[in-house]
This record gives sequence, C-alpha cells and structure tokens, in this order.
Amino acid sequence: MKKKLVSAILCASMVAGMVVIPGVAVKADDKKLIGVTMPTKDLQRWNQDGENMKKELEAAGYEVDLQYASNDVSTQVSQLENQVANGCDLLVVASIDGSSLGEPLKQAKEAGIPVISYDRLLMNSDAVSYYATFDNYKVGQKQGEYLVDALDLDNQDGPFNIELFTGDPGDNNCNFFFGGAMDVLQKYIDEGKLVVKSGQTEFEQVATANWDSAKAQDRMDTIIAGNYSDGTNLDAVLCSNDSTALGVENALAASYTGEYPIITGQDCDTPNVKNLVAGKQAMSVFKDTRALASAVVKMVDSIMKGEEPEVNDTESYDNGTGIIPTYLCDPVVVTVDNYKEMLIDSGYYTEDQIK
Repeated sequence: MKKKLVSAILCASMVAGMVVIPGVAVKADDKKLIGVTMPTKDLQRWNQDGENMKKELEAAGYEVDLQYASNDVSTQVSQLENQVANGCDLLVVASIDGSSLGEPLKQAKEAGIPVISYDRLLMNSDAVSYYATFDNYKVGQKQGEYLVDALDLDNQDGPFNIELFTGDPGDNNCNFFFGGAMDVLQKYIDEGKLVVKSGQTEFEQVATANWDSAKAQDRMDTIIAGNYSDGTNLDAVLCSNDSTALGVENALAASYTGEYPIITGQDCDTPNVKNLVAGKQAMSVFKDTRALASAVVKMVDSIMKGEEPEVNDTESYDNGTGIIPTYLCDPVVVTVDNYKEMLIDSGYYTEDQIK
C-alpha cells in the first residue's frame, strides 16, 4: 500500500508541476495544492466543515481550493474536473450523491491523485483511497437509545406514537443513521410499544430529499393532518439530523395541538440548539467538525509524505469496489443539561450565537 501511495504522489507531483494544459493555470511551485469540495452552503454544518478544513490545511502549509456545489451534482462534477486539471495533489470530497462522481474520480485516479472521501462515502469507485467520517451507525444508535430511555420503553407498556424522518436517499450515511436507530427501535415497534400511526416505516417513505427542512415540514404537516389533528398525542419523532428536525418542529408549531413530542436531531445547528434550550427539541448528536478536520489534515499530511495515514476501521465501509480504510470520530449526545459544556465552553459557539 505504501509503495502504491508513493507512486500516486509522484504522479500527482508531475501533474502539478510539469504538465502544461492549454488554457489552465498549472501550479508550478513546491507548495502542495489540496482540492476540497463540499456539497452546499445551505446547511450550516458544511460551511463549518469547509472553513475548518481550509484553516487547518493552510496552517499545515498547504494551498487549498475550497469549492461548494450548491447541491447540484453537475456543478460538483465540473468542480472536481477543474481541480484535477489544475493539478491538485490530493482531493477531499464530500459528495452530494455518493454514486454520481465516477467520471471525475476516474480522471483523478488516472492522474495519480489520491482521494479522501469526507463524511459521505463515495460509492462504486476504486479511486477512493481513504474515508474520514464520524461513526454514523453510532449516531443512529444514540438517537434510538435516547428515545428508549426518554420513553422508558423497557418498563412502560405504551403504546407510544412515533414518526420517523431521515435524510437524502443519495447520502450513504442515511443507511447508517436510520439503520442504527431502527436496530434499537424495531423490537419496540414489533412489540407494539411504539406505533407509527402514519404507517410510514420504510427508508424510502421516510427519506427527505437534500435533507431539506421545507420538505420535512411538508411531510410532517401531512402526517399531522391525517393522524393527529383530532388531538391524538404524538410522543416522539426520530429525526436523523437537525434540518429535518427543524422542519418537523415548524410543522408542530403550525398545526399540532397535543402534548409536545420528544424529538431527536444531529449536528447541533444553531436554530436547533435554540430550540433545545426552549424545550422544542430533546437532543442533538454533536459531531465536532473541528475534530474531523484535524483527522483529515493528519491523513493528508501522511499521504503527502508517502506514509500510511492512521485509520481505526478496516471492516465496515464497502463502497462497492472493496473496503475503504476509514478513520472514525466519535459523536456525542447533547441535551439541555450539557450543551453549555459541549458547545460553549469548548469554543464551538459563543453564548450570543445561541440566544
């Protein structure tokens, strides 16, 4: 593997410093250029990921080409093709759709450019060298376990009404988020302690395109109208992330009249932390993007030196061409009881940001 990486780096250096491409400015100095592509600026977490990554890479002595693709796959394809043509020495890619980038990834491999898949696994491409993410199955587990404890499902007969929301079906992480949660909750559904009154339990039924808050709100509006408009209580809503949770919370505020449900989330976005403090969301799973950025910068550094980067999972993440060596960061549950310690005292937010 090390010999393969050294070869890839030498190829990348030739692309970066020697090849002349008509109409394209090719980097000629000794400073390594790292291409970073993020899906969108529409979600707070990707802005934080991109800026954290750029800051840390530049502090480590790299040049950085940071791009956002506005949730448009063709834009992300073009951005990656340009980064390959411009002689990037390594690519860090957070995809919009993990299966849609085959052509630019093929170009990267042909040019000898290593690729780190960032947070969302790039699928069906043998160009992917490494994967860096949070333990996304554990994210779902923590959400499910929180609901079990909050409803005291091991001691109460119920039944409790629950509805299910996950994210974009093109994001491979959804399979881990939703799968982890349902591996915890399914037995309680089977026992009848949890009841999904809408009947929507399959991944395809509960997915939310682009993790869009408005789409989650529209679906929740429909569920409320059809199942809870008579005052029936909704006891809990499993939401895989904060943008879907925000849509659910907006729908509840507009038309729900029962007792307020327990709602899960992920990412600790500022509107959701505010809702958490206000009692409108029970928990969010904190994924400190600073930790992930630091892990990726270390991986980049190792690869650029021809060394093996640190990984801690070599079994779980198969992208269709084989297992991708992975570095996993740990997620943490944040509630009203510990948000100050986790988010403010750690410097992730200031108090003014979540007032």
